[in-house]
Amino acid sequence: MTSTSKAWEETVANSAPGGASDYNTKIIEEFRANEGRVGGPWAGTPMILIHHIGARSGTERVSPLGCSHQGDGRFAIVASNGGSPAHPDWYYNLKANPRIKAEVGAQTFTVVAEELDGPARAGLWPKLVAEAPNVGEFQARTTRQIPVFMLTRQD
Repeated sequence: MTSTSKAWEETVANSAPGGASDYNTKIIEEFRANEGRVGGPWAGTPMILIHHIGARSGTERVSPLGCSHQGDGRFAIVASNGGSPAHPDWYYNLKANPRIKAEVGAQTFTVVAEELDGPARAGLWPKLVAEAPNVGEFQARTTRQIPVFMLTRQD
């Protein structure tokens, strides 16, 4: 099991009321205090904070995610949910409200999230798995195809 995979397992294990939220809060605080760098099991993982709007609630939430820098203000993220049979909640939020704020390093900017499919997803998937092998492990755990989003900077 990779360290990122272990970190995800710890997040799931801490998903009792306040558990995962507290875990994410600590990552977000560390991210902001260190210009986008975090330690522990996430050390060395490129990170992004996405500010997504609840599809039903309209409430803004912030989620720390691993990302793949694609250049030209583009970042790929995967909705792996640790290989769970269900998409993460933020997946539905991005589908409903794709124009969001993102934090990378010490910068905050607007991005538009687009779910990739067909050849675009197929072409990028091997690169994502090579960069983060746990992504391939998560895909092996579930029958759903793990969605990939491209976040494109707007400002």
